[in-house]
Amino acid sequence: MSTKQKRGEATVEQVLDAALRIYGESGEGGLTVEAITRASGVSSGSIYHHFGSMHGVVLALAERWLGRLLGELVTTLTEASGARAAVDGVVHAYLGFVRTHPDAARLLHSATVDKHTMAAVEKVRDSQEARLSPVAVWIDAHVASGELAPLPAPLIESLVLGPVVAVARRWLSIGDVDLDVAMDSLPERIWRSVSA
Repeated sequence: MSTKQKRGEATVEQVLDAALRIYGESGEGGLTVEAITRASGVSSGSIYHHFGSMHGVVLALAERWLGRLLGELVTTLTEASGARAAVDGVVHAYLGFVRTHPDAARLLHSATVDKHTMAAVEKVRDSQEARLSPVAVWIDAHVASGELAPLPAPLIESLVLGPVVAVARRWLSIGDVDLDVAMDSLPERIWRSVSA
């Protein structure tokens, strides 16, 4: 990698780190090119060069953290000893990620990111394909082994992640859910919905 490429990557990291800090402190309304310039020391021209727009910064930030979340979930899934342990692990990994990275989780569950994801679902799936492929392979293998119900992979994925995402959103927005209670009670209930 050339020195210029390394500088470009460092600039992107500076901007994304600053953008998440600003988002955590001020929400999406405080996330402006001027605020990022002040917080990161990166010029506005450089921000536009690397991201195209403020919307591009938000999307790059979301993709960065979505990649990290998916990476943790896939590692948990593939390292678990059996389907039941994997369901427990995914619930704990997802909610643990939300607790550990609340600003990033709030961004990932925001209306802006939801809107983008719905509008560009194929592009988002393509950009995360390396992380998503093992999930489908894992589901198919455990359906074939008889551990998981004979349901299509997207339905199993929805049955596992749907309740977890709903709890995460509620904790992030209202705060009236105890994540420890959710981590204790959700795995068994989810398992009942997907087990063979």
